[in-house]
Amino acid sequence: MKQEFSSEDMKEFTPSEKVGLLACVNPEGLPHVALITSMQAKGPKELIAGEFVTGVSKKYIQQNPKVAFLIMSFDRNLWRGRAVWTHLEKSGPEYELMNRIPMFRYNTYFGINTVHYFDLLEVSEKAPLPMNGIIFAAVKSMLAKGGLKTGKQERILKPFLEKMFNQLDGLKFISYVKGDGFPAIIPVIQCQAADSTRLAFSTGIFTDELEQIPTGAQVAVYCMNLGIESVLTRGTFNGYKSVRGIKMGSVDINWVYNSMPPANSQIYPEIPLKAVANF
Repeated sequence: MKQEFSSEDMKEFTPSEKVGLLACVNPEGLPHVALITSMQAKGPKELIAGEFVTGVSKKYIQQNPKVAFLIMSFDRNLWRGRAVWTHLEKSGPEYELMNRIPMFRYNTYFGINTVHYFDLLEVSEKAPLPMNGIIFAAVKSMLAKGGLKTGKQERILKPFLEKMFNQLDGLKFISYVKGDGFPAIIPVIQCQAADSTRLAFSTGIFTDELEQIPTGAQVAVYCMNLGIESVLTRGTFNGYKSVRGIKMGSVDINWVYNSMPPANSQIYPEIPLKAVANF
């Protein structure tokens, strides 16, 4: 880890065509993950992120400024780090800069409405995503996940979301809150749905980090596909066990959040619909 972005890092963060994830902590002390593709470096020690849609993560970071971030370029290079939210601006040079980005400048509905600023604490060196290891781990997950089915009749993940988790070309990331109060975010692309109530993943890549997640911890698992459809789940991490000769971790889902704009909202447990009485 290093304490500054290099000039090469800052250049590679500039395109909006990338995966930018921000992990934060909600008021209950639980992890939350949001996709923010506008994330980039303002300088060697400062990160900025444009607010395109007002979701709950923007509220959480103002209440608890400790965050973790992950940036992955389209050529599958990866950076991860930690930062502290400092303030926001609704005008100024960074606001103008972000609204000149074609993705937001030509958006039919709205552009960037707020820019959030973070002081960098640490960031990893640029590293390629280990694709061979990911493919091997995904195959192991596919072979063993059937042994982790819960047998529960209640459905939590809708069929569309269960299928999305099982797409081998999808991207998944797991987050939990560490002892120092900062969230961690770890690629777990091999993660799949054992059934609609449980996620399962084999070890083999990022193993040292995955094995640091405490059994019983509340974790968030973010999933997105190549069509930029995404969902955020949260649940209890059950630890590791050998399933069909393969070391597997699992997460029992207890919460699901639609992270796609424009209607970011909780979808499990279901929230009853209420009639609009006042306009």
